[in-house]
Amino acid sequence: MANITVRNIPEEVFEKIKALSAVERRSLNNQILTVLERGTFSEYEEVTRERRHISKQTQLQMWRELCGSWEDDRTAKEIIKDIYSHRTLGRDVQI
Repeated sequence: MANITVRNIPEEVFEKIKALSAVERRSLNNQILTVLERGTFSEYEEVTRERRHISKQTQLQMWRELCGSWEDDRTAKEIIKDIYSHRTLGRDVQI
């Protein structure tokens, strides 16, 4: 396992970790590891989740490119009627 030295920890952060270690009945070292594990996990999840999404700018550009490109000779009423006629009640579910 790797070892590191962390310098310049803000006093309020250190006091909170110290209090948590007392409440959780962990050593200060184990509490710091727990906080790091939880924090890095949630940070990693957030970063990877953000990268799976298309940025708002990209989405807007895609919508702008699609805008007006749909061609259909039917009237709005005919399209709506077609949509409604193809809807189903859903699946049969037995409980």
